[in-house]
Amino acid sequence: MDTKEVIRISWGNVKANLLRTFLTLIIIALGVMALVGILTAIDGIIYSMSSNFSHLGANSFSINKGGMNMRKHEGGRHTKEVESISYDQAMDFKERFAERGLVSISLGASGRSTIQYQNKKTNPTIKVRGVDENYFKVAGYEIEAGRAFSTHELENGLNKAIIGMEIVKKLFDGGIDLSLNKTITIDEQKYIVVGVLKSKGSSMNEGADKRVIIPLLKSKLEYAAQSSNYNINVAVSNPIKMDETVSLALGEMRIVRGLKSYEENNFDIFKSDGIIEFLKENTVKLRAATIAIGLITLLGAAIGLMNIMLVSVTERTKEIGIAKALGATRKWILFQFLFEAMIVCLLGGVMGILLAIPLGNIVTYIMGGSFIIPWAWMLLGLTVCIIVGIISGLYPALKAAALDPVEALRYE
Repeated sequence: MDTKEVIRISWGNVKANLLRTFLTLIIIALGVMALVGILTAIDGIIYSMSSNFSHLGANSFSINKGGMNMRKHEGGRHTKEVESISYDQAMDFKERFAERGLVSISLGASGRSTIQYQNKKTNPTIKVRGVDENYFKVAGYEIEAGRAFSTHELENGLNKAIIGMEIVKKLFDGGIDLSLNKTITIDEQKYIVVGVLKSKGSSMNEGADKRVIIPLLKSKLEYAAQSSNYNINVAVSNPIKMDETVSLALGEMRIVRGLKSYEENNFDIFKSDGIIEFLKENTVKLRAATIAIGLITLLGAAIGLMNIMLVSVTERTKEIGIAKALGATRKWILFQFLFEAMIVCLLGGVMGILLAIPLGNIVTYIMGGSFIIPWAWMLLGLTVCIIVGIISGLYPALKAAALDPVEALRYE
């Protein structure tokens, strides 16, 4: 008897016990759904984070002031806050580093501003940022309508503004064209809207659509204090030379900050791809926990399937005796019961995957990501199902194959 015939008979036996098969199949499907669904959601979240962090680019890095510096003082310890990166220091670095990378200077002017147009106004949660001429190229923001700031507007710190999409929806009822060249009020100051930022959606860039961009010099005049910290972002044209460029930036920044050779750095350098690597590394334990949960569920399904297969062997003892009397070998009987267990597991696996893909992508969609098909996790799910089928069906199959045909025929 060939393999096709064995599979056909196995499939017929599975269909003959639909209710029993369906209940076992559901348990397997739930295990695979938990396994593939959560792993898909994790991948979707990571992909969404990667997409949202891509405004810094894989070939860029940022320079920020350091944290708190601990120093001993008369036998005790006290903290000294690290000095902010000043406007002069930021501009000095930009001038020094101009030939090695595209440098952008910006200032987080306010995080709780109110924007008003006529009788409409936003909640006091709008972020205002002052930027230079390189900001849009380095940060990856795109203009949906209107234009970026002109050189004249930047050099003179004119009252011009580029607003996010959420502000357009709030003040202009979503009419992008209606917002251009209109005068809005930002913290009691009048600004003319010259552009609208392209929407970046939610997730890690949660406030990207709720911000206003103004010229850097204007933000310095209106918002900056002596302790204000200016942000430095650097885009590198050749990603291969990233580490070399970061080392050069480290040296230049030490000079700009006036550090002596024996003094520690009072600033930090963050590579944008390092953020994603950090996130991926911190999801390893989460993935392991997810796989463990899925495997525990599948273990329960495997025990249930083995029990069903043992019952099936008992119920079909006489049938097995007849098959052996007609010439069926131990190998044929073994394969038949193994195939039955594997068919049930694979059907459960397919059902679990069909449930897991939309479930995982719902989480991804909520996080602002896009639809993904988790081929790797689908393959993992099916592979686990095959292994579960073999493990669950092996003992019952061996028991069936070992039956004595004479005793089996006499079984009632």
